[in-house]
Amino acid sequence: MRKSLIFIVSAMLIISSVLIMSCGDNGGTTVSADAPTIGVTIYRYDDNFMSFVRRNIESLISGNAHLIMNDSQNNQAQQNDQVDVMLNREAKALAINLVDPQAAQTIIDKAKAKDIPVIFFNKEASPQAMASYDKTWYVGTKSEESGDMQGQVVVNTWRANPSWDKNGDGVIQYVLIKGEPGHPDAEARTSHVTKYITENGIRVQRLEELNANWDTARAKDIVDAWMQKHGDKIEFIFSNNDSMALGALQSIQALGYNQGDNNKFIPIVGVDAIPDMLNEIKKGTIVGSVLNDALNQAKAVVDLALNVSTGKEPLEGTDWTLDEVKAVRVPYVPITIDNIEVAENTYK
Repeated sequence: MRKSLIFIVSAMLIISSVLIMSCGDNGGTTVSADAPTIGVTIYRYDDNFMSFVRRNIESLISGNAHLIMNDSQNNQAQQNDQVDVMLNREAKALAINLVDPQAAQTIIDKAKAKDIPVIFFNKEASPQAMASYDKTWYVGTKSEESGDMQGQVVVNTWRANPSWDKNGDGVIQYVLIKGEPGHPDAEARTSHVTKYITENGIRVQRLEELNANWDTARAKDIVDAWMQKHGDKIEFIFSNNDSMALGALQSIQALGYNQGDNNKFIPIVGVDAIPDMLNEIKKGTIVGSVLNDALNQAKAVVDLALNVSTGKEPLEGTDWTLDEVKAVRVPYVPITIDNIEVAENTYK
């Protein structure tokens, strides 16, 4: 019995030390004792784009605040519990990448009860939730803008490559890999990419559309099935993000496409412009993407969090602006081989 007790106590000490290290001050950087504590949650650490946002937040906040960083593992109940812990640890501001945007009000109510400011980022709360607490802000993008810019890449590259119209009918026969059902970005990107294309005089025909929940492996499986069903009838693959676009590339390359043979090529376009995607654009296997600026989104989150955690106005000393729903909007940029250095510079 005594040995079991010793083992349990030892295990608790180890877990405690791990938690302390994980919530520490980033690589041993000294932080003053009176610096604010800022609590951050990421909906899923293994999301490719959010991994870059997280690393930038950690780097930018280092030395300026005590950081509590959490992986919510795509579980809203777990994120709610993490918010409770951060509030109990007297965090002076919360920066929340929601698992489920519908849960925003629950988190706002928790923070409001303790008069703690909240900055949501990447997944936007409803205007009603944002309006319910004067110390709530958002950092992100205009979702529809990414769909429009993806459409711009499609229009420009399609017109420059008439051989992509395999059946010569002047219509883009496309498949679309969608992100998470109901996610504002997924819905806006899905509707706006084709809206932009058709408004610019090119007809489209949807062959397939399916959710892959932002996941590379899931996207590969979906495109495997589509290729078996449609094969060379697919003239373009639209993807709501780069991770899924890379899964599509894996699928078609296994069948001999997009490997330097122009007779075996299906153009693919994504969103995020992550490094792996940029490498493929440089190789010519991917047509383009849309830069979702992880560096500047992280910078805006940190700027606002540091300000409000010390009682300052959210935009004090910054160049950011707020729109009518208290949101900082970081602009997207369409990326092809012609301007790929714009995206590469954000990762330096």
